[in-house]
Amino acid sequence: MTPEQTNKFNRWQWRTIIGTMIGYAIFYVVRKNFSFAIPGLTAQYGITKTAFGIIMTLIGVIYGASRFVNGIIADRSNGRWHMAIGLTGSAIVNILFGFGAIIVTSMTGLSEGPAFVRGLVVFFAVLLILNNVFQGCGFPPCNRLITHWVAPSELATKMSLWNTSHSVGAFIVSVLCGWLMGHAGTDVSADPEMRARVIENTKDAVAGLSPEKADAFLNNALQHVGAWQWAFWVPAIIAIFGVIFIILTLRDTPKSVGLPELEGTKTKLDDNDSPAAFKKFLREKVWFNPIIWIIAISDFFVYVVRFAVLDWGPTFLQESRGLSPAMAGWTVAIFECFGVCGMLLAGWISDKVFKGRAQRTCLFCMLGVILFVTAFFLLPEKTNPVILLIILACAGFFIYGPQALCGIIASQQATNRAASTANGLIGMICYLSVLVSGWGFGFVSDNFGWKWVFVTMIIVSILGFFGFALLWNTARDGYDK
Repeated sequence: MTPEQTNKFNRWQWRTIIGTMIGYAIFYVVRKNFSFAIPGLTAQYGITKTAFGIIMTLIGVIYGASRFVNGIIADRSNGRWHMAIGLTGSAIVNILFGFGAIIVTSMTGLSEGPAFVRGLVVFFAVLLILNNVFQGCGFPPCNRLITHWVAPSELATKMSLWNTSHSVGAFIVSVLCGWLMGHAGTDVSADPEMRARVIENTKDAVAGLSPEKADAFLNNALQHVGAWQWAFWVPAIIAIFGVIFIILTLRDTPKSVGLPELEGTKTKLDDNDSPAAFKKFLREKVWFNPIIWIIAISDFFVYVVRFAVLDWGPTFLQESRGLSPAMAGWTVAIFECFGVCGMLLAGWISDKVFKGRAQRTCLFCMLGVILFVTAFFLLPEKTNPVILLIILACAGFFIYGPQALCGIIASQQATNRAASTANGLIGMICYLSVLVSGWGFGFVSDNFGWKWVFVTMIIVSILGFFGFALLWNTARDGYDK
C-alpha cells in the first residue's frame, strides 16, 4: 500500500473494530436482560427455575443453530446490513416481551392462575426463540468484518480487544437491569391479595436464607412488581439507536472503500471461484478439520462455566447469598469487568509470547478457572459480599480469555474466507452447553441445591483444560505459505 492508503486503511480498521464492538455490545443488551427479569417473574407469577431452565436450554440451542446458519451466510454477505437486520429484529421482540402479560391476557381472557402462567411461559418461549434467531446475526458478520480488516499477525490482540464487547454489553445490561429491577415497578405491599401471592411464589426462593435476608428479598419483590417489563423496554430503545449507528458507521471489506485486501491472507480461493470450489474449501478448512472440532468441544466446556454465571448468577446470589438485586447485578457486572482485563491480557500474551498460538494461553487460563471456581464453591454462606465479588471476578478474569481466543484460533485455522463458517460451527457446539447450564443447572438447583451446580462447573473446567492441552503444538494459521 502507499502511505496514503495505509493511513486510510488504519482509520477504517479502527472504525470497523470500534463500530462492531459497540454494535455487538448492544446485541448483548437485548439478549442477556432476560436473566435479570427472572426473579421478578417468579415473584409475580410463580414461574419455577426449572421452567426458566428449559426455556434457557431451548433458546441456547436455537441461538447456536442460528449462529451456525448465519456463519455460512456471513462469509458471502455484507456484514453491515447483516448486523442491522438482526438488531432490528431483537429490538422489536424485546418490546413485545415487555407487553407479554398484556398480550397473553388479551389472548386467553385470564390475568392469573395456572392456565395464564402456562400461556405466559409459552409466549415467552416463542419470543425467546425469535430473539435468538435474530441474535445469530450478531457475531458472524462481526467476525467476517474483523478478519478482513486485521492481519493474522495481530488478530489475537485486536480480536481480544473486540471481544470486550461481550463484557461491555453484559456490564451495561447487568447494571441497567439490576437497577431497574430494584427501582421500577409498582409497590403492592399494602395489597393483601398481591402480598399473599408474592409470598407464596417466593417461599422456595427464600427457604435457605436467614430471616433478615429473606425479608429483604420479599420486600424488594413486593415493592417492585412489574419491574421486569422495563428490563425489556429500556434495552429495546437502546437497540433501536444501535441499528442507526451500525448503518452509519460500518462498511464491508477493504475493497468496498477502494482499498487493497490484506497481505498475508492468501488462500486457494479467490472471489471468482465457483460454489463447488468454495464447498471443497469449507470441507478442508472447516468440516473435516480436526483442529476446529477440538476447539469446538473445548469451547463447549468454557461456555458451560460462563453461562452458569451469566444466566444463574443473579438468581444464585440473591437466593443463596442474600444479595439485593442491585448488588447481585454489580457482582455479575464486575465479573465482566475483570473478564475484559483477562481477555486483553490473553490476546497480548498469545501474539507476543506464544507468537499467535492462542491455544497455549487458553490452557493456562483454564487452570485459573479451576482454581477460582473451586474457591468460590468453598466459601461459606455468610461470606462478606466483597470477598464473593473478588473471587467471582478472578474467575471471570480467566474464563474470558478462552472465550475470546477460541474464535480467534478458529478464524486463523479456517482463514478469512471461511472464518465465519468455522465460528458458526463452533458457536452451534458451544450453545449446546445450555443443555447443562440451562435446563440441567435449573433442575439441579431446584432438586439438589446449588452445591452440585458448582461441582459440575469444576468438572467441566477440568475437561476444558485437557482439550486445550491437545492443541499445544498446533500451527498458528491455515493460510497458504
